[in-house]
This record gives sequence, C-alpha cells and structure tokens, in this order.
Amino acid sequence: MRILGIDPGLRTTGFGVVDEEAGQLRYVASGTISTQHLDTHALPARLKVLFDGIGEVVQRYQPDCAAVEIVFVNVNPQSTLLLGQARGALITALVTHNLAVAEYTALQMKQAVAGHGRAQKTQIQEMVKRLLSLSGLPGTDAADALGLAITHAHAGKAMARLAAADSLGAGSHAGDKGVGKIGDKASYRAGRSR
Repeated sequence: MRILGIDPGLRTTGFGVVDEEAGQLRYVASGTISTQHLDTHALPARLKVLFDGIGEVVQRYQPDCAAVEIVFVNVNPQSTLLLGQARGALITALVTHNLAVAEYTALQMKQAVAGHGRAQKTQIQEMVKRLLSLSGLPGTDAADALGLAITHAHAGKAMARLAAADSLGAGSHAGDKGVGKIGDKASYRAGRSR
C-alpha cells in the first residue's frame, strides 16, 4: 500500500510518500509545497497552488490513500481559519483524485512515531530518519508528513478492521429511506422543502 502523508500549512505544506508491505516501510519521496512566493493577501491563489501541488504529487506517485493532520484551534483565530481553508483545499484535491483520506492529530502522530505525544520536531525528524532508513534528516514539514504516513501504515490496518466489523452489522434500515447514492456512497438525504 502506498500512503501519502500531508502536513497542512498555508505557507508551507509538507508531503511524504511511504510504501507499506507486509509490515515493512519503504521511503518513496517527500518534500514541500510553498506559497511563500505569493502575496499573503492572495488567499485564492495560494489555495490554488496547494490544490494543484497536491494534485501533481498524487499523479506522480500514485498513492492508494492519504493521511492528513487534523488542525486544532491555536492562539490566533484568524490563523486557524486560514489553516483550515488550506487543509480544505488539500483534502478536496485528494478526494478529487478518489483517494481515501484518514485524519490524525499531531499527538497521535507523535505517539506513533516517537512513542510519546510531547515529542519535539527534531525528535520526529530523527525517528522518521531511523524508521525509514534515510541517509539524512528530512525537513520539519516533510518529516511530519512522513510521520503521518507512518502513523497510517500502523493505525490504518486496525481502523480498517474496525470498519469491516462495523459494516458486518450494517444492513438496510428503515431510516435509510430517501438516501440518494452515487456508487455505493450516500450523496444526500431527502428532507422537507418549503
């Protein structure tokens, strides 16, 4: 399974691609997508760079799925809103390419990679280097993205088993009436209109 990890950022988004086969991890690629060359007030243009950039990464490396960091509210609400918009553009690019998207908190990634949730950036870089047998340290944004891919390689299987077990009990329910479907996925639920 090829996993694309993404560390969202409006100025710099990190990406990392890892192959997982029979419990073994193999580094494929990593890097960043930057919008720093654009005016900070040009939000639509910056979002387009992120959307297009992730699209190029997906086309080049053909991942099977993606893992994206969940963003929490930080001290500055405006920064949180901007980061949320960047994250939305990135996730939209992924689903436009029909990729399943898993989401993990920074705490979950740090625990999976370094063994504790208070790991510093340098510790994540070092552990990613060791886990993927890299010759040098990846940049901080790329290391976080690779860490998310590693997290999904380990946690994704357990989540898939839980989802499969949950779907065993799923069937047609009376409450499903009025659900429109595209393929096997519900696209809308009928409601009242006035």
